[in-house]
Amino acid sequence: MKKVAFAIVAHPDDIEFMMGGTMLLLPGAGYELHYMNVANGSCGTATFSHDEIIAIRTAEARAAAASLGATFHPPLVDDMMIFYTPQLVAGLCAVMREVNPTILLLPSPVDYMEDHMNASRLGVTAAFCRGMFNFKTDPPTEKIDSEMAIYHCLPVFMQDQLRNPVGGHFYVDVESVMAAKHDALACHQSQKQWLDKSQGMDSYLKTMKSVTAEMGRLCGEFKYAEGWRRHSHMGFGPEDFDPLADALGGALLHE
Repeated sequence: MKKVAFAIVAHPDDIEFMMGGTMLLLPGAGYELHYMNVANGSCGTATFSHDEIIAIRTAEARAAAASLGATFHPPLVDDMMIFYTPQLVAGLCAVMREVNPTILLLPSPVDYMEDHMNASRLGVTAAFCRGMFNFKTDPPTEKIDSEMAIYHCLPVFMQDQLRNPVGGHFYVDVESVMAAKHDALACHQSQKQWLDKSQGMDSYLKTMKSVTAEMGRLCGEFKYAEGWRRHSHMGFGPEDFDPLADALGGALLHE
């Protein structure tokens, strides 16, 4: 069976911020990488027009995907337009059937931002529908029969929308790829400027490093880590099918 890992998130830079280290480790286990932002980054600016910022952020996302060694899949909607709709499920399921991932990496089902949570829910449904003969995608695709495991990264700053702490089922040691994770995130220059100004992050890249270090502290074992929670296997594969653990072995610590 071909080994494919597919990361689907809300916005350009979400993959690099919370998932980039894990993705960078997977090619060493023989995985092909795929990369998709559901939204195009249209609201991530205080300066550029709608069309200008989309062009800028799409170019940045393509560069980041290339930095990770991943195939880029175009976004489907504007920022803040990620809603749980039949149209978006149909569009995302078409991509899901095309990529046919073994490992699906998604945002947390709970987070501070609706776009993140909706992207997570859409990804789960698109994956669930991949093998349904009568589910129609846009564009039309044929159903696929495959085993898949879904993993959700931790929410940004490890809190849900009510500020409750959220920990991982397991953590991945990403110290060996921190420099490459930094370089991939650095591709998003326009987002660095926007977040530093709009959300007071002071330094976008330093914030990523501190968040990754905090996840390492939470697991109590690694200097830098990315935390994950595993989705239910029902509808996706056997209960004991855990390809991320099989791929990363000693770089992974279960809580």
